[in-house]
Amino acid sequence: MSDSQKISAFLEKGFLVSPDALTTIEEDPEGSVVLYNQLNEKKSQGKLVIVNKDILSLINKNKEIIDINWKEFERSKALVEKGKDKRIYNTFLDLLNYEEQKEKLNKILGEVQKPDGITTIESTPQIGSSVIVLQSHNKKPKKREVGDFVKHLKVRYDKIKPILTNHQTLQNIISIGKIPLKKEKEEVTLIGLVRDKLITKNGNTFLTLEDPTGEIKVLISKNNKSLWETSKEIVLDEVLAISGVLGKGIVFANNITFPGLPLNKELKKSPDEVYIAFISDIHVGSRSFLAKPFLNFINWLNGDISNKELKEIGKKVKYIFIAGDLVAGVGVYPGQETDLIIPDIKKQYEELAKYLIKIPEKIKMIIAPGNHDATRLSDPQPPLDKNFAKPIWDLPNATLVSSPSLINVHASETFPGFDVLLYHGNSYHYYKTEVERLRLSKAHENPTLVTEFLLQKRHIAPTHESTVRIPDDEEDALVIEKVPDVFVTGDHHRSATSLVNNINLIACSCFQKKTDYEEKRGYEPDPGRVPVLNLKTREVKIIDFNQDE
Repeated sequence: MSDSQKISAFLEKGFLVSPDALTTIEEDPEGSVVLYNQLNEKKSQGKLVIVNKDILSLINKNKEIIDINWKEFERSKALVEKGKDKRIYNTFLDLLNYEEQKEKLNKILGEVQKPDGITTIESTPQIGSSVIVLQSHNKKPKKREVGDFVKHLKVRYDKIKPILTNHQTLQNIISIGKIPLKKEKEEVTLIGLVRDKLITKNGNTFLTLEDPTGEIKVLISKNNKSLWETSKEIVLDEVLAISGVLGKGIVFANNITFPGLPLNKELKKSPDEVYIAFISDIHVGSRSFLAKPFLNFINWLNGDISNKELKEIGKKVKYIFIAGDLVAGVGVYPGQETDLIIPDIKKQYEELAKYLIKIPEKIKMIIAPGNHDATRLSDPQPPLDKNFAKPIWDLPNATLVSSPSLINVHASETFPGFDVLLYHGNSYHYYKTEVERLRLSKAHENPTLVTEFLLQKRHIAPTHESTVRIPDDEEDALVIEKVPDVFVTGDHHRSATSLVNNINLIACSCFQKKTDYEEKRGYEPDPGRVPVLNLKTREVKIIDFNQDE
């Protein structure tokens, strides 16, 4: 069989074979049969999956291949082939080869038996240093057409629709295109994207709902007070379900269903007491950067604190999530140059690195960008640009990811770890203003209210104008497809925390005093306050680093 015939055979199965895999198959023709059987069950919902020598190696070891983000895996392999960053690709290999990694980990760790017979590995320093990047977005720039926005919304619809169809309460779901086949006064359920929303002269809510097959008008009567109040939560461009009675070219709604969250999500708890610290909006380079509280934070991580309780917590911090705006940036807003003490963005990152290098190397830092950082402003924001932020990339204990990104931490041979959704928060200002309940609840003082709201939508920024975005015809990186254990944001300069459906919602504070912008808008930042999550209890403590002891 020629190489082209082999490639065609695999393409028929939905897989793209790399040249290094062809060589391996040639040496072991019988292995291709095993490959067909195993990979045929892993089509990753019909998406093309690359097959290379590393995947074949797992098959030859009779390893079961788990599901991962195959598109990101392919991109990470392409980076390696171009001689670029290998870290993301190696992380995927660790995931795919997890059973073998567990065996190696067990050999390293050993097992220390307590006198009472309970096995413990808490005293071994290697445990709990796992950082696995599940999703990080960094596609190459390309020309965008109007059609890309349409395809992007179609991808969003296709991602969120299955979440809604899993709701057991939804019956008689049909596509909008099949409505002409139904009779008036018949009950229907539609899943669609909200293209338009307005309030009529009579005070009713009027929606235009669309799906790939068509569009229809939906009326939500003000006389149905409960439903009408729910309709206030509807935002443009979100995907939801409407149940109601069919009229002539209109649906009279009697129920609204948002994608929502699973009710039975497990509250994971680590077997060992380990902490995650969450910070953001450091703004190094700004005249209003608060160096002293930031140094107090770093000193605490190094055990330089007399408070015994806080010192014990500091010893057990193994991870730090930084949710963007590491530096002040340059040209972020008109006249910013007068607010800068370091006007060169490269030098800003150099200065920041002088601080971060003081953090013990055993503590892993996961770093996402913000709107002040050296990367594009559009969501998803790719990781920091190496040309500007090389000193941060060079930190030995730093993992740089996009905003948003999904990271698994603290996985071990007996524990699956915690999935952390990390997002700077670019879209939050829109919802704090435009959604009545959030506005009246003063969500600018407690940003986790916005987080909870967006989790119900299963999208970080459903409304098009809520953030600058890059339309992608292959994925919507802002869909919350996998429900995290922790959702952390920055940007608001306010620390807050809550637990919703067993998900820790965390908003980070800042290390910058009140700016003129905040003064004009009546915002009150609370700098120098760091949320710290205990992975054993899932309790959050906010530590104030503003005062010396």
